[in-house]
Amino acid sequence: MELDRRIILYGNSLILGTLATSLRRNPQFEVTVLSPPLPKTPELESLKPDVVLFDTASTPTEPVFSLLERCPRLLLVGISPDKNEVQMWAGLQLKELSTQGLLKIIDQQLKDSIVT
Repeated sequence: MELDRRIILYGNSLILGTLATSLRRNPQFEVTVLSPPLPKTPELESLKPDVVLFDTASTPTEPVFSLLERCPRLLLVGISPDKNEVQMWAGLQLKELSTQGLLKIIDQQLKDSIVT
């Protein structure tokens, strides 16, 4: 059984509206649309998002990036419709990581990345 994923779409752009419509068709996604300004961090954390999607061209990004520090499993997805580009940031936090462990993670990320 797959877990439901909580997705927050942050912003008012046309691309986010289209994504919200598409994502809501999939029952495994719980979709919430938030308009700027973003709620205070405790309120947002209470929503327990797995993913935050935002339009990089029309949405203030500082509040979104501040979430990465407080929500270590969060995936941020920035969409730039003008450039036809999607960027992703993960709030992965690792403690007591050796240099060898860090190099292994970097190597794995580079192997897994999609370069266009």
